[in-house]
Amino acid sequence: MGRFLNALVQVISVAIYVYSVIILIRAVISWMGNIPTNNLIILLRRITDPVFRFVHRHLPFTIIGGIDISPIIIVMVLYLINTVIISTLGDYARQLMMRG
Repeated sequence: MGRFLNALVQVISVAIYVYSVIILIRAVISWMGNIPTNNLIILLRRITDPVFRFVHRHLPFTIIGGIDISPIIIVMVLYLINTVIISTLGDYARQLMMRG
C-alpha cells in the first residue's frame, strides 16, 4: 500500500507542476496581445479556461487595472496543495513503506 500511495503522490505532484507551467505559459501568451490562434493555443485554452472561469466567477477581484492576476492565484493555490496535502500524503506513504 505504501509503494502505491508513494507512486500516486509522485504522479499527482508532477501533474500539479506541469499544470502550473501550462498556466504560466498561458499567462505569458495572453500578455503578448494578438497572436495568431493555432492548435497549441487552442489546446492551452481548453486546458486552462475552466480553472480561469472558476476563479473569475468566485473571485471577481482577480482583474486589477486591466491585468488578470488569476494565473498567480491559481499557481499559488496549486503550490499550497502540493506543499501541504501532497507532501503530507508522501510522508505518510514513506512511513507505510518503512513499517513493512
